[in-house]
Amino acid sequence: MKRTLDLTGKKAVVFGVATDASIGWHIAKALNDNGCRIALGYQDRVEQFVLPLAKQLNKPVLAKCDMMDDFLIERFFETIEKEFGKFDILVHSVAFAKKDFLQGKFYDVDRKGFNTAMEVSAFSLPNLVKAGGRLMNENASVISMTYLGSVMAVQNYNVMGVCKAALESATRYLAMDLGEKGIRVNAISAGPIKTLAASGIAGFDSILSHAEKKALLKRNIDADDVANLALFLASDLSRNITGQVIYVDAGYSVNGM
Repeated sequence: MKRTLDLTGKKAVVFGVATDASIGWHIAKALNDNGCRIALGYQDRVEQFVLPLAKQLNKPVLAKCDMMDDFLIERFFETIEKEFGKFDILVHSVAFAKKDFLQGKFYDVDRKGFNTAMEVSAFSLPNLVKAGGRLMNENASVISMTYLGSVMAVQNYNVMGVCKAALESATRYLAMDLGEKGIRVNAISAGPIKTLAASGIAGFDSILSHAEKKALLKRNIDADDVANLALFLASDLSRNITGQVIYVDAGYSVNGM
């Protein structure tokens, strides 16, 4: 990627890289290519994909982390402190719901499925900030990923839409909590993109087709569009932007027709 911003000297911790199609990976690579050093927190089940990708990064730090395991989260940040030191950017690109609950009726989600989806997709953001906050530099930037299904009913998005609504609310409350330290917290609401997670949503191809037709720019976005916005939010150019949900969706979300 062509360098667009100078992030030399900054360090970023990125959660949610699973494959080369992951939004988290595109953000990590963009930050790396613009001078930022990267630490990746990843699940054991995707290690076979993450390790080869990490070879494209400049002196990365790699450590396993699971949003459902506070012990692993603590160990992760111990590794960060030891091998990486303090950091400037935290990227939360994490979400999960069982495929069964990303189709059909929303009310068919059971208690366990709801709680698991909420814990991984929404609670994990404040939990990571709590666990790693002591290592965040002043004027750091926290960035999470959301989607329009948080504020509008999108067929088959179901429980994930409720989780994203909670994530966006968490973004505002964290921005209030961390503002006195100069740390800003924002969310990127991206248009539909083909990723491993998106493949679990029933009828996703029709969502892509509809989005392209309705978007004001008459096209879909890709993961690099999200990475470009993340670069801006990671940089000092966004020093007075916090508590916001910023859309990058080719104008889909504002088209009322």
